[in-house]
Amino acid sequence: MQSHYEDVMSELLMGMRLRGVEYNRIEVSAPFGLRFENAVGRAQFHFVGRGPLLVRSATGETLALDSGDALLIPHGNAHSLFSDAQVACSNLTSLLRKPLCDTVCALTPPHEDSDDGHSVIVFSACMEFDLGGMQPLINTMPGMMLVSTLLAKYPEITPMLAAMERESLQRQAGFAGILSRLADVVAALIVRGWVENGCGKGSGLVQAMRDPRLSQAITAMHRAPGENWTVEALARVSGSSRSVFAHRFQQATQMTPLRYLTELRMRLAVQQIVNEGMALENVAFNLGYGSLAAFSRAFKRIIGHPPGELRHARALPTSQAS
Repeated sequence: MQSHYEDVMSELLMGMRLRGVEYNRIEVSAPFGLRFENAVGRAQFHFVGRGPLLVRSATGETLALDSGDALLIPHGNAHSLFSDAQVACSNLTSLLRKPLCDTVCALTPPHEDSDDGHSVIVFSACMEFDLGGMQPLINTMPGMMLVSTLLAKYPEITPMLAAMERESLQRQAGFAGILSRLADVVAALIVRGWVENGCGKGSGLVQAMRDPRLSQAITAMHRAPGENWTVEALARVSGSSRSVFAHRFQQATQMTPLRYLTELRMRLAVQQIVNEGMALENVAFNLGYGSLAAFSRAFKRIIGHPPGELRHARALPTSQAS
């Protein structure tokens, strides 16, 4: 039976969007070193079809990966994949690129033969990672998240990893599309597993969600962000006095309840404008603003620019995100 915390987090993560926008099947032979640049605002994912190899983060953290391992880099930070520490790393642009389908490319070094049975094979993705109203959770995630830490508790992931390994090696008809779908699912399961295991040592929002009283108020705001919430109304939902509720909320999240509500609304506004293409007037109405002008002022105060500028984000070329 799930705890109250798990129930609340599962419900609030229903809006999670984790979808690959660019995929690459990379095949290289040792010695090799590949550098992945920072993918601002996106996550990066790797599945090792055939190993071994090493991955090193921008902070110097190094992990050993082997066949069947999957890794999510939720912040999209720069990192390197390499065969050994003595090899210099080159950018992915040094590899030859051959389209396999609409969204998947095969990357191989120039003048290198195809699979000889000894090469390292990695299926990589650059992903849109949107938690909507729960976006602050991303800031509490570790730099690198390994699927292997979840297998004991979530054995259902194992057949998916086996399928990815098989598809990446055998390259049967349609394998590229199947791999891309499996990558999206496995990456989402890594995030869900992290949440269900307590979000590591996360503080702030995670701490508030673990408080039975505060979590009731937070859940109410997420369920009805357009409601005309006041601190008094939220205190009643939490079963606390106004002063006790306001103090506990500020202590846990480092912001007032109404500031949290405004930031929540603006994160949802970004999602509705960019991902759903909703008209600004409709977004303003859905989120409880009496006029577009009032909504625009709040949006600019929190996000830093008018909501109309987000229209350009909908047409952002994939190449700018990798």
